[in-house]
Amino acid sequence: MTHLSKALPSTIVVLVVFLAVPVSFPELSAASASNSCAKYSAQGSLTPLQFEIERQARRLGSVEAEERRDAVTRLGSMHHPAASRAALPALHDSVAMVRATAAAAILSLSPGESAGYLIPLLSDKDEFVRREVAFALGKTRNQSALIPLLEKLNSDKKDSVRGAAAVALGELRNEAATLSLAEILSPGVGNTTTRLKKKSKKEKDLFLLRAAARSLGQIGSSAGLPALVTALSDEKMPDDVRRESADALGLIGDHAAIPALRSAEAARDPYLVEAARQAVRKIERRSKPLQGN
Repeated sequence: MTHLSKALPSTIVVLVVFLAVPVSFPELSAASASNSCAKYSAQGSLTPLQFEIERQARRLGSVEAEERRDAVTRLGSMHHPAASRAALPALHDSVAMVRATAAAAILSLSPGESAGYLIPLLSDKDEFVRREVAFALGKTRNQSALIPLLEKLNSDKKDSVRGAAAVALGELRNEAATLSLAEILSPGVGNTTTRLKKKSKKEKDLFLLRAAARSLGQIGSSAGLPALVTALSDEKMPDDVRRESADALGLIGDHAAIPALRSAEAARDPYLVEAARQAVRKIERRSKPLQGN
């Protein structure tokens, strides 16, 4: 009994400590577990796509321009509205290459929304950015871009930007662009009241001329016929442009183009000859049902 009585105080202390410990530790453990669960829950609620979008969005804050550009490229390749939205800040990046890359990366947004973000960038100080923005606007096919693109076509100082605007106008397929494109291809031909004041001589940039001819065909208005026929019949015009003109005449499908196309069948360039023949076939096939009626 003496031994037990001597040990009793120690036992009581042990019991007190044992009882006290569970009171404090479960609260800390619960709080820690709650935070941990919340963290895992947040991660678990993200789909793989959402997780990747967030990862690339964080990379847009990198000090390395190449990493930011790569992040924008990856966001654009996802072809998802959320990814395009995550790429929006890159439109205002300090590096032109990143801004230019972002122009295409945001195209998974609705056409109207994409155009709204892109149109102001047609005034970017960098030629490459303006060019890529013009191409991107064509892909939206949103008609709000018509007037801004026409302004770039007629007034930008860089032919690469004007060429991109010409391509984009063909994608919009709005007849209101026909006379401006025709003036680029064959200055002074057709309605002279629409003649541009600044340039009366023929354009020299090959890409711009080809783009104007192709876009006239895509638009499909007969108002573009005189300019296309003139370009096709001009032996001093580069063969590439004459071929594009022949293709465009075939797309428009106006019978009035056949004499010029027949004449082009005697050209020295075999590819032009074939383009003219194909155009004639297209026009004739289109007119056959009308003759049958």
